[in-house]
Amino acid sequence: MGLIKSTGNMYEFITHTWNPIKGKCYHDCLYCYMKKWGEQKPIHLDEKELKTDLGNNNFIFVCSGCDMFASDISHEWINRIIEYCKKYNNKYLFQTKNPTRIYDGMLPDNSIICTTIETNRWYFNVMNNAPRPKYRAKSLWLNIKEYKKYITIEPIMDFDINTLLRWVKLCEPIQVNIGADSKGHNLPEPPKEKIFQLIEELEKFTKVHLKKNLNRLIETENGKKRNNITGV
Repeated sequence: MGLIKSTGNMYEFITHTWNPIKGKCYHDCLYCYMKKWGEQKPIHLDEKELKTDLGNNNFIFVCSGCDMFASDISHEWINRIIEYCKKYNNKYLFQTKNPTRIYDGMLPDNSIICTTIETNRWYFNVMNNAPRPKYRAKSLWLNIKEYKKYITIEPIMDFDINTLLRWVKLCEPIQVNIGADSKGHNLPEPPKEKIFQLIEELEKFTKVHLKKNLNRLIETENGKKRNNITGV
């Protein structure tokens, strides 16, 4: 597939995606958008992708279709992908639910590390094999000092606001992305007023980026979003 221009419900600030690792993600989260393609092949490194021209001055989401830092991904694959990225002058987004496998100094200089924390709660029948959210936050907080960090709260699920805010603040993200389930998985979603409160508190210490798919949850009765909500 090579370098793909980002479209659809992907992050609006990303220019391209690149997926050198393909196949079924070990985490097997209920809501994973890749499941819409049906049964996936076993996880594997696509050697052809390591000949892709990644260009320059792009913002590339590396392995947007699976988690390249999941526990079943070999260190060899991870290292080969990272070394290939370093050959090009780009900005890279590495998003994972297992940031314990990332350490300062291993990534290209212009990298951003993002961890998904959909909620502070553990919904085992939704998250399946993914590390618990508290471990994701703890790893990002303790392991990563050198790189800029994002946190993505997507698909947002009902949460305990004080705990979630404390975790996010400890991680010192430069941006928090918030989105909702787009595929009707019947997730335990929070009411809009709770989301408004979360956004208001997050904006006191970081930038908040609201994805378009969040509109379904934050629209008011007259079909408009609250005027003081920024980042849409």
